[in-house]
Amino acid sequence: MSSAPLSQPSAPVPPAKRRWKPILLKTAITLFVLWLGFVFGAVMAHMPIPAVFLAAPFETMWVRARAGDLHAGDTAPEFNLQTLDKTSRVALSSLNARGPVVLVFGSYT
Repeated sequence: MSSAPLSQPSAPVPPAKRRWKPILLKTAITLFVLWLGFVFGAVMAHMPIPAVFLAAPFETMWVRARAGDLHAGDTAPEFNLQTLDKTSRVALSSLNARGPVVLVFGSYT
């Protein structure tokens, strides 16, 4: 038997002490991103509409919807829509067979 002293391994760091740094970093990044979003939203709320589109350029739905090539006096394209009570469908051609059709688009709010 040898009487050489056994080397003591260094005590392992408990897992709880190792995990707090990544959690703290993720929390700080998340809070910063949320703060940045609130600041950006507060600034953009006071901007005129054209400046908003310059700051955040994106194609809005109304730009895409207005990209058609219909002009005043053109025949409306065929469509098939469900009625409000959802019991049947109405096609433009069936309405057009009875007589002239007027399509009214607007908001009544």
